[in-house]
Amino acid sequence: MLNSSVSQIETFTLTTEPKGEDIEIETTVDIPPLHRTQVLASNGDGSIANAFRPSSLAAQKSEELQKTLLAHRHERHLVILQDFPDPDALSSAWAYQLIAQQYDIKCEIIYAGTLSHQENIALVKLTALPAQRCTAQSIKTKDLVSYQGFVLIDNQGTTSALTSALQQAGIPLITLVDHHSLQGELKAEFTDVRPYVRATATIFTQYLQSGLLTLDSSMGQHVKCATALMHGLRSDTNRLMQAQEEDFMAAAYLSKFYDAQLLNAILQANRSKRVMDVIERSLKNRIVQNNFSIAGVGYLRYDDRDAIPQAADFLVTEENVHTAMVYGIVHDEDDELEVVIGSLRTTKLTLDPDEFIKEAFGQDSTGRFFGGGRTGAGGFEIPMGFLSGGNENSAYAKIKWEVFDAQIKQKLLKLVNPKDNPI
Repeated sequence: MLNSSVSQIETFTLTTEPKGEDIEIETTVDIPPLHRTQVLASNGDGSIANAFRPSSLAAQKSEELQKTLLAHRHERHLVILQDFPDPDALSSAWAYQLIAQQYDIKCEIIYAGTLSHQENIALVKLTALPAQRCTAQSIKTKDLVSYQGFVLIDNQGTTSALTSALQQAGIPLITLVDHHSLQGELKAEFTDVRPYVRATATIFTQYLQSGLLTLDSSMGQHVKCATALMHGLRSDTNRLMQAQEEDFMAAAYLSKFYDAQLLNAILQANRSKRVMDVIERSLKNRIVQNNFSIAGVGYLRYDDRDAIPQAADFLVTEENVHTAMVYGIVHDEDDELEVVIGSLRTTKLTLDPDEFIKEAFGQDSTGRFFGGGRTGAGGFEIPMGFLSGGNENSAYAKIKWEVFDAQIKQKLLKLVNPKDNPI
């Protein structure tokens, strides 16, 4: 992919109409032009000719985002990630922050949960990725009045404990960019939700290709962000094995800027002993029916939450298993909250994780689904509410786990073996 060199500056005119006056005020602001993307096309005789890719949804969305950012120059925004952000979310949020800086918009990237996957920890530490934890309790003490808007990246607000606090504070949703299926009716000034795209990092790489930010391989921050985007893209496409054409083209573009040694260091991060213990528990507790492997792993510390998807990743590699589901009760000692968290991994092309999880666990009283998914993967979170805590009594904790374990298995086995009665 080659970007055409465009040197001229385009102008964008903002027209405002003050109340009670019959005059118009025009402000002309210089903004960098968006690049048209150049591709190589065959002439049919073995030679290669340059051609410009015609206008596409990606180009259109890039222009819309540019206008939105221009309308919010000099503001402060909060970029909200899911409670347990993955490489796709972290890298995309960083790319958004760097793009927004071109318009003098200061963005803070925050999440309410924790980083527990060893690769996520390595990604943040080795690249100095500017994401910070901000719990649902601590955001109440934050000076929200100083922020003019918030942004959702790689989520639609349903997987973040921070969304409700921002909405209650009256902070408007400026931008929503995601690649998951629609979860609700959130209204943002700019929305780019493309479920057919395998990674949000692909969408943001397209923004970069369009000229919203010109990457410079001599700038360390740009190289690290490109490396993070490559990791996010690779992670959400199962090492590119589930990648589509757009994902491959995005990876080709990033290949000119990313640091292969840095990415390898991130990928070589070792699993902790606690993660290995959870994987061991999943092996001991699994049941296999109709090529589905289902395992409950009991109670986990909040910081070990990402051991659940890693256990699912491991179980799905077993012979004669095409789908693995692992779940456990995660306890947050700080907020005294408990939630049932589960993860699904599948290699079966005809199984839609989003539909499967939504059918299995349904919705809460507000109509919010307990989970969803994308190609090859999915997850669910079920708050325990009134039943949270009380685990200092080991007998009670055992009974509580047995009840939740049985209920989750029953809901899953109704779909795995619809004619059987699992209990």
